Formats: sequence, structure tokens, C-alpha cells
Amino acid sequence: MKLSAELRAFQDRLGHTFKRPDLLARAVTHASMSSANRDDNQRLEFLGDRVLGLVMAEALLALDETATEGQLAPRFNALVRKETCADVAREIDLGAVLRLGRSEMLSGGRRKQALLGDAIEAVIAAVYLDDGFEAAKAVILRLWGARVHEVEKDARDPKTALQEWAQARGLKPPRYEEVKRQGPDHAPVFTIAARLSTGDYEAATAGSKRQAEQAAAAALLSKLETSE
Repeated sequence: MKLSAELRAFQDRLGHTFKRPDLLARAVTHASMSSANRDDNQRLEFLGDRVLGLVMAEALLALDETATEGQLAPRFNALVRKETCADVAREIDLGAVLRLGRSEMLSGGRRKQALLGDAIEAVIAAVYLDDGFEAAKAVILRLWGARVHEVEKDARDPKTALQEWAQARGLKPPRYEEVKRQGPDHAPVFTIAARLSTGDYEAATAGSKRQAEQAAAAALLSKLETSE
């Protein structure tokens, strides 16, 4: 298979020349363009998510040999979350080479966070299948660059992350409401709802108000990022 000039240029931005160009072609094909003769990138996305996770887990362990699981988890989440993946995709202009159906293209698919995040994961899987784990690892670490070393700045607690998400979109700060309180006074269990002015909300239950608020914020943020 011969790649188009646009995909050859994208290989240069990616930093990997494919032995099997068909893998790259499939990685940039959205489901809206799939057909009986053209596979989309959904299966590659599934694989790429796991490859990215392994590379980041390994990198974080190597960077901080004394960090606990509780310290590593938010750093890991910050590096692999859809927002970060989409930022990386934008930096190499992945959106420009995506193959999209007409309706997806007209709705601004090349700029959608979820679509870009999924596509970079598919590209990672394509590199992995083309040349193995070490090749994929090299591409990931180069593209993520300083993010890996500076991740603690981005590993904010869910309430802070949700507030920043709302502010970035011109929304009012989230509100937290106690929906229910159960159990004895010495061991209460709280159910807290995190709400946005858009009407979106999620609730969570925990043994303290703070824990319940954090869990509700995390659930709402995950829901919002998935739907973008």
C-alpha cells in the first residue's frame, strides 16, 4: 500500500516510518468512514490504550522509586486521560489526516477531544503492531515529552479538575449537595452530588463528605470527558 503525501508527512511528525502502511491507514480511519472494504480504528484504539498505560506506568515507576500507589495513580491518570491524549494529537496535527464520514466532518470531528484522543491511541497501537513494544515506547515518550516529568503539576484532585473544566467552558463552579446521610453519628456515610449549571450531575457515597465530594467530582468529570 502506498501512503498519501499527507500521511507520509504525518509519519515525519510522528517519528515512525511504517513497514506496514496499512496499519497507519487503519489507525486514522474513524468508524464513520468504515465499510466492508475499509476497517476502522476502534480495535486499534483498544490495544493502544493498553500500550500507552504500560509505558506510562513503567515510566512513572522509574522516575520515582519511592512513590506509593496512591501517589502514582493520579499522575498516571493525568498522563493517559483523554484530554492529554487529545493535546498530544493536536501537537502533531493528527486531526488533519483523519478519515471521517461526512456527518462527522461537518460536526467538527477533526477538533473533537474524544475523537482525537481515541485516534492517537489507535496510532500507538499501529506503531506497536508494526515494530514492537520498544518502538511504541519510544514514540510515546517522545510525544509526551516533558509531561511525564512534570505530571505532578497536572495530577490535581478531581474537585479542582472539575472546577477548571467548568471555568474553561465559561460555566459557574460546580455545586456539591448532600443527598443523603446514613449510619450512626460516630460512623456516618454521606451521599454527595456534584452538579453543574448545565444540569449535568453525578453522585457518590463515602465515609466522609470530602471523600464523597471527590468521588462525585471524578465521576462527573469522567462522564463529561467521555461525552465530548
